[in-house]
Amino acid sequence: MDKNEIHALISLLEDPDNDIYFQVKNKLVELGIEVVPDLENAWEMNFDSLMQSRSEQIIHEIQFNFTEAELEDWITSPEKDLLKAWFLLSRYQYPDLDLRNIALQIEQIVKEIRMELNENLTPLEKIRLINHMLFEVHGYKGNVRNFHAPQNSFISDVLNNKKGNPLSLSLLYLIIAQKCELPIKGVNLPKHFVIAYTHEELYGGDPVKFYINPFSHGSILSRKELERFVEKEKLELKTMFFSPCGNRAIIRRLLTNLLHSYSIQGNKEKAEEIQKFLQLFRTK
Repeated sequence: MDKNEIHALISLLEDPDNDIYFQVKNKLVELGIEVVPDLENAWEMNFDSLMQSRSEQIIHEIQFNFTEAELEDWITSPEKDLLKAWFLLSRYQYPDLDLRNIALQIEQIVKEIRMELNENLTPLEKIRLINHMLFEVHGYKGNVRNFHAPQNSFISDVLNNKKGNPLSLSLLYLIIAQKCELPIKGVNLPKHFVIAYTHEELYGGDPVKFYINPFSHGSILSRKELERFVEKEKLELKTMFFSPCGNRAIIRRLLTNLLHSYSIQGNKEKAEEIQKFLQLFRTK
């Protein structure tokens, strides 16, 4: 469909007839993400409240469908790149988000760490270096005051505000550490996500050297300390709580956090959309 046909279709959004509207809406949604700029332009140029409201609804539905399709592709892909998944879920909230800008901010931190990183450093010294750069030089910290805010789960908010929850700060730490080629993995600890420095080559035995809590400025934790935390929460001690987890589990937990945040806010519409994203993990 050429631009003139698209513009003609969009102009019909002013028609008060609901039957016409639903036909036009279905066609625009079918055309997908490519028509969003045209819809946004029409919204800016037209002051009819009905047309603007309908445009907003269609744009949101298209962007939701686009995110859902990309997330489905990510789930079934062999790579499961963490930054890509975190970005696409953040873009769902902020459609104009630019991946290049996000990547540049992260690469700057990675560059600063790499300048001081060397093979003579012990694992603990390497972690202290990352902690220094991330929490002292760049000033990242846990968002204690607004712990359950949805913004803690979006990469752009974490980078701009330099605050996050245990999972988002762990995600940022994990992405940076892996770009520095350090054997850091996520650990799906209940109630408080952490990360682990793992043995690079290990056949049998515990794969974890030690645990790291990015929400507490990268403090080092032992297995015993994590076990005490789980016992305090009155949960059964399970090996999976202390073992490295895959990227799929991390992104699923990110969505679970978002669902909890929106439920606390009473944002039923957002919560239902996050539920649909989570459903993809159950069917794929």
